[in-house]
Amino acid sequence: MNQHFPGPQHPVSQPAFNLPRVIVWLAGSMIVIHLSRSFVLTDAWNAYVLLNFAFWPIRYSPEYLGTGAAPGGIAADLWSFVTYGLLHGGTTHIVFNLLWMAIFGSAVARRFGAVRFLVLSAVCAAAGAATHLLFHFGETVPMVGASAAISGHMAAALRFVFELGGPLGAFRRQDLGAYKVPAVGLRDALSNRQVMGFMAVWFGLNIVFGLASTPLTGGGASIAWEAHIGGFIMGLLLFPLLDPVARRGER
Repeated sequence: MNQHFPGPQHPVSQPAFNLPRVIVWLAGSMIVIHLSRSFVLTDAWNAYVLLNFAFWPIRYSPEYLGTGAAPGGIAADLWSFVTYGLLHGGTTHIVFNLLWMAIFGSAVARRFGAVRFLVLSAVCAAAGAATHLLFHFGETVPMVGASAAISGHMAAALRFVFELGGPLGAFRRQDLGAYKVPAVGLRDALSNRQVMGFMAVWFGLNIVFGLASTPLTGGGASIAWEAHIGGFIMGLLLFPLLDPVARRGER
C-alpha cells in the first residue's frame, strides 16, 4: 500500500532550534512569571499569586466549594485547574519543564498549530489537577508546574513520532512533513514496541519517584506523579479529537 506523507517538502535544518512560535511565547510567559515571583514581587504579593492561581485541593472541600470563601472566589475554583501550570516551585523545576516542552511540545505544536496545541495543554493540565485532587482531596499543600500539560504533550507526540516517515520513525523524513504523517488508532499505537517501551519507562519513573517523594523539582517539593499520569492519559485520548491530519485510510 502506498503511503502519503502530507506537508511541505523543503528541508528544515536544526529543527530543535527552530521552536514553534507558540512554544516560545508560552515558555517566555512562564519565565517572566517565575522571574517576577522570584525577584520582583514582595512576599505578600507572591502569597497572593499562590493563593489565587496555584491548585489547592482544600479549596474543593465541602466547607469551601461553591461558597466563594476561598481566595479568588468561585472563579478561582475554576481557573486554578489551568493556571497552576504557569507557576513553578524553583529554577530546576521550570528548567526541566521547559526542556521537555521544547522537545515534545514542539513536535505537537508543529502538527496541531497554536490554537489546538493550547487547547490540548489546558485540558491536560485540568485533567492532571483533577487526578491530583482525587488522591489529595482536602490537603493544604498547593500544586504548581506545567508537568501535567507536558505529560499530555508527550502522550500526543507518541501517537505519531514513531510512525513511518515520522521524526523518530525507522524511516524518517527530514522536513516538516515528518510532523504531518498519518497516525494510527490508539490500539495500533499501543502495539508499537517503541511506544510501549517509552510508556513503560515513563510510568515507572513517575511511580518510583512519586512514591519515594523525591524532591527533584526544586524548593523541596515532591513530584505530583498522579497529575502527570492524568495529563498523560488525557493526551492519549484527546489526540484524535484535535489531530488535523487524517488517519490512515481516511480522506
